[in-house]
Amino acid sequence: MPVPCPRRLWLSLFLALALPVQAQETAPPPTSPPPASEPVPPVAPPADPPPSDSPSPTNPLPAAPAPSAPLPTSPQPPAPAATPAPAANPAPAANPATPELPSLTPGPPAADRPVLVEVPGGPPGSTLRGLWVDAFGPGLKTRAQVQQTVNDAVALGVNTLFVQAIRRGDCLCMKSGLPLITDKALEKNFDPLAIVTRLAHERGLKVIAWASVTGIANAAVPSTAPGHVMKTHGPNSGSQSWLARRPDGTWLEGKDGWLDAGIPDAAEFMTQSVVNLVRHYRVDGIQLDRIRYPDGGDWGYDPKTLARYRAETGASGTPAASDPRWQAWKREQVTALVRRIALEVKAVRPDAWLSAATITYGAPPAPGDLAAFGRSRTVTDVMQNWPQWVQDGLIELNVPMNYKRDGVAEQGAWFNGWNAFADSVRVRADGQPSALAVGAALYLNSPQVSAAQAGRSVAGGLGWVGYSYRTPTLNVYEGKEGMAQGLKAVGSALSTRPGVLPPALRWQDAAPSSRGLMGRVRGAAVLGSRPVEAWQGGVRVAQSLTDGNGYYGFLTLPAGKTEIRVGGQRWTDTVPERGVVRLPDLVLRDLKPATGKPVPGKPSTPKPEPGKPTNAGKR
Repeated sequence: MPVPCPRRLWLSLFLALALPVQAQETAPPPTSPPPASEPVPPVAPPADPPPSDSPSPTNPLPAAPAPSAPLPTSPQPPAPAATPAPAANPAPAANPATPELPSLTPGPPAADRPVLVEVPGGPPGSTLRGLWVDAFGPGLKTRAQVQQTVNDAVALGVNTLFVQAIRRGDCLCMKSGLPLITDKALEKNFDPLAIVTRLAHERGLKVIAWASVTGIANAAVPSTAPGHVMKTHGPNSGSQSWLARRPDGTWLEGKDGWLDAGIPDAAEFMTQSVVNLVRHYRVDGIQLDRIRYPDGGDWGYDPKTLARYRAETGASGTPAASDPRWQAWKREQVTALVRRIALEVKAVRPDAWLSAATITYGAPPAPGDLAAFGRSRTVTDVMQNWPQWVQDGLIELNVPMNYKRDGVAEQGAWFNGWNAFADSVRVRADGQPSALAVGAALYLNSPQVSAAQAGRSVAGGLGWVGYSYRTPTLNVYEGKEGMAQGLKAVGSALSTRPGVLPPALRWQDAAPSSRGLMGRVRGAAVLGSRPVEAWQGGVRVAQSLTDGNGYYGFLTLPAGKTEIRVGGQRWTDTVPERGVVRLPDLVLRDLKPATGKPVPGKPSTPKPEPGKPTNAGKR
């Protein structure tokens, strides 16, 4: 894993050791402390909670079982592929063996670790000051609301809006391929994402389109759109259902329904919905939220998912929720979905930011301690390995949902500790530093505590994002004051902290350069979990696995001639200085039938582009 330079290490230690907060800044704790991060029940209506992964003061989460063996992670990303050129003596493409997935350990020997590239003017993301604008209250549903949201953001002094676009399998936009939200408050013939992007850009603000990826339904307030995914692939769709399920077949987590990242068709659906946001809107980037399995650890038991697992690993029977091999495989499905979205986004818009709102459950690991992170609920419960996403360049802006309440047990120290850990793992495999901004829970804290948390974050060289515009203080969340009053109160408190909201601060960082390849294998009974290697100059520079649809790719490769090796085939192309090369499909010819049950059904995916690979989106 990357080793921070002395300056970054100093910042990590500062964050880890900083006092949680002065006594006069601490809000009275609610009756019970929240878990580290999970869905926020809204003030109104109570039956319609936002899908952001935020904590609730009243719904503590069960602890996940600790793994019985050292926790494996997803593999390192492979290098780019190229114009088809079959090897002179291709090796037989035998049935894929169970892939070896490396452990969550500190990383390669010191000589092989990436060296941080220092950035003049401070670490990437350090000038980001953001606000989440959700779709569960006023803010985005009429032209007047959007104008007011932008005006309020400018008055508050933030420079970036994280605007909820994809909510629950529906969108506050017209060009995602998803149905519009079925909300009576939504103005007719109105595209909220298009208008908020235009108005925000006119005022110098950046816009990140926020997407709930796997969280797609709430049973209390179902979408009435005829084409909604719950009607076409919901709980009553038989073998065509895409829902994540428990061993007994149930699919509700509370009132929420989730798609299973291990179902190839569901993964394709999620990918195209998110990528359409950058295809059709001039947003500055996308943020993945709810990119995981539901809480509890006992998900992924749809028959199609189990059949894939058995076919790809050679396992038999039904795995226990605590089985480390099963957990590692599910974790790879989530990482593979992040990878596919990232590759497609960068192929369309190399300058667009890739972001994720990541989980910070419970006590933090020490800075750089990936083994401890591997034992956390973030990894063993919801299957999210975000340090790997950062290292592999799959996300370029990490926004940990560090939703803690100073003054409640150890949560003030936890807030500092998660900041320090995230700061210690921000370097990519190619040595470029990723951007980091702390996600803070305005809705759980008084303005004074929110200001104190923001002050500690920016003093450590980190950006800051508040959740949320609709609930800017604990009093607003509890219905004790109005939104306008809360925004004024939190703005006043934030402005007293040096460096938090300086006048005319702009976030002007450019996204790190992505250099890579993406491709797909076809023709085999089992497409997923195929080892893929990238070679340059006779040296293997990256490795990964194919996903359930056969896709693979890399985003942190050195530029230059690169050979891809997968399934006995070899293909060569050139990685550009910036952008992603899309390779033609590689047809694998297994010489013996795959063991285990084949994956039921064939995913519906776009046909490859004709002709030779192109450097999509290259500047």
